[in-house]
Amino acid sequence: MLQKALAEKLMLIGIDGLDPRFTRHLVDMGKLPNIEKLIKRGSCRHDLAMVGAMPTVTPPMWTTLATGAYPGTHGITCFFRASEEDLDKIAYNFDSRLCKAEQLWNVFAEAGKKTLVWHWPGSSWPPSSDSPNLSVVDGTSPGSVAMSAGQIEAEFLLGANEAFATAEFAEKAAAAGVQPCVVTDMDVSQLEETKGVSMEQATSGEDMRVYVLDREDGQGGSPNQPLDLCRSYIRPAQGWANAPEGAKEFVILLGRGLINRPSLILQNEAGVYDRIAIYKNKKETEPIVVIKNGEFKREIIDEGIKNDQKYICNRNIKVLHIKEDGSELKMWISPAMNTQLDAVWHPKSLFKTVTENVGYPTPTSLLGRQDPMLITDCMLANWYATADWQAAAIEHLIKSEELDVVFSHYHAVDIEEHQFIKHLAERPFNRNPVSVAEKWMEDLYIQTDYYLGKFLHYLDEGWTVLIFSDHGQVAPAHDIPLLAYAGGVTLPLMEQMGFTKSYIDENGKRAIDWTQTKAVMQREGHVYLNLIGRSDHGIVDPKDQYEVEEEIMTKLYELKDPETGHRIVSVALRNRDAVLLGQGGPDAGDILVWHAEGYNFDHDDCLSTTYGESDTSVSPIFIAAGPGIKEGYRTDRIIRQIDFAATVAVLGGVRMPAQCEGAPVYQILTESY
Repeated sequence: MLQKALAEKLMLIGIDGLDPRFTRHLVDMGKLPNIEKLIKRGSCRHDLAMVGAMPTVTPPMWTTLATGAYPGTHGITCFFRASEEDLDKIAYNFDSRLCKAEQLWNVFAEAGKKTLVWHWPGSSWPPSSDSPNLSVVDGTSPGSVAMSAGQIEAEFLLGANEAFATAEFAEKAAAAGVQPCVVTDMDVSQLEETKGVSMEQATSGEDMRVYVLDREDGQGGSPNQPLDLCRSYIRPAQGWANAPEGAKEFVILLGRGLINRPSLILQNEAGVYDRIAIYKNKKETEPIVVIKNGEFKREIIDEGIKNDQKYICNRNIKVLHIKEDGSELKMWISPAMNTQLDAVWHPKSLFKTVTENVGYPTPTSLLGRQDPMLITDCMLANWYATADWQAAAIEHLIKSEELDVVFSHYHAVDIEEHQFIKHLAERPFNRNPVSVAEKWMEDLYIQTDYYLGKFLHYLDEGWTVLIFSDHGQVAPAHDIPLLAYAGGVTLPLMEQMGFTKSYIDENGKRAIDWTQTKAVMQREGHVYLNLIGRSDHGIVDPKDQYEVEEEIMTKLYELKDPETGHRIVSVALRNRDAVLLGQGGPDAGDILVWHAEGYNFDHDDCLSTTYGESDTSVSPIFIAAGPGIKEGYRTDRIIRQIDFAATVAVLGGVRMPAQCEGAPVYQILTESY
């Protein structure tokens, strides 16, 4: 029997990657005033933590939050799923149709609650209900709204100098799988191929064969910046319809060099070159935009090209540096986003409502790594723009659609931490001291606190507000073994242990020698045996499966750090035993593997209870405040991620999702349950 709703309005604000341990650290330092206010007005554990489900990676965890079911139950077990074609192929997993459990937003819609699902990655798109009470915006990728579906061109850096005679575009493309060597002064060296999975590849709908051989292919990433580069001359302005005296010209090459935007460097009254003006062509009298030195400008509308087709696009631009004499210029140009893409909005009318009243979806920046300029001046600034747009868009829809329940996702913390969190530990390959990385982390969390602050007024308007995350993220203490990576089949250790054999074929491509391969490490810690009857090339007799699994797990546990002598694998479980961690089942490997604390990369490959350097952890966060929630209350209860949906259902007075395995956190509720 349902009880009366404890909250009439629910605001669920999910922050991807928000770490309760680091949050607690900054709250105690007085640097997160909005989160501190929520803690004081609501309920949580003293450590702010939940116990996350497994694996601690975006699509499974957001699906667990939405369903109250473990990944072994709902079936979304990684970014990718095992291909039905072969053991060394994977397929993209952000698809609600693959989810075997009922989502809570469908329950609210069924109960007559006007419900919005905002960019919830993993199991929200396409919409899983045809109820007129349900609105859904994207969910096809992490990052931000329309990151995968709407991106036309990758971001790039522009360097202009009077010493350059020509204009050139060095095409890597972050999405196309080529990496240039980039440093802060924007010198360009040789372009090199990278074998990682691009977002464009992942979302194409085709199964992919990706072999991960080293750190640059997978988890560890490259120390270089993955971005395109444009290089341009600077010379006196000539042939312009409206060029001021003393103006100098350069060119911005958009569309990977196919679109030419002549631009001017302009002087102020003191004769200092302090701004640029971008034009469609030299005949135009009015520029597309004028940007001052050091200024970040959002929503610049211009053209872009993808697959030989032109689109009207939205970009953000930051002028990083203009030399006072106009002889040198550096700029960052964001990815280009399609301004007409309404395909990931349901109903499509929401797209028009938001774009006409708030503006177009903002691009997602993937810059950073070890470069302070790129992190602070570009990545962080771009996410402030995203915070402003997203908060304004959600608030507008609350009013225009008269919403009762909002499920929302914000990805800044996770996507930025992936670029630099490893530098919180003293590592030989760090170019910056730990103190610099700690400042980056503080700035990132302060930016997130700024975003959360935009919704606090709802507490005073009778809404119940929940702040939560899918996982945290850690800085690893030791050198990182490349054991498993979500985006492919990881070869080195499995080859070293003698279970996988690869070779270079006659076409110069890597291939698996299935005649000598007993098992492969696929995705994030899923080991699949090459069983007879499951694959055309199987060599392991099913009657020997137990013994082979024993052999593999024994060797995994024998893997030791040569410096410390510690084992690098924390847990290795057979599929049927993985149910103990909410894993296993037909969507998981024959063996599931997790790194030991200190030997994981960031969050994907370890237990959700893992700690890291500099007050980091893998645990997700949980804070609730508003009607139905005790004020200023701290519980000692272990709050599990599967308890989230059950608790929200009780607050909203609706039934629990059909496959929910969690229980309400009744200790924090104002009424007995």
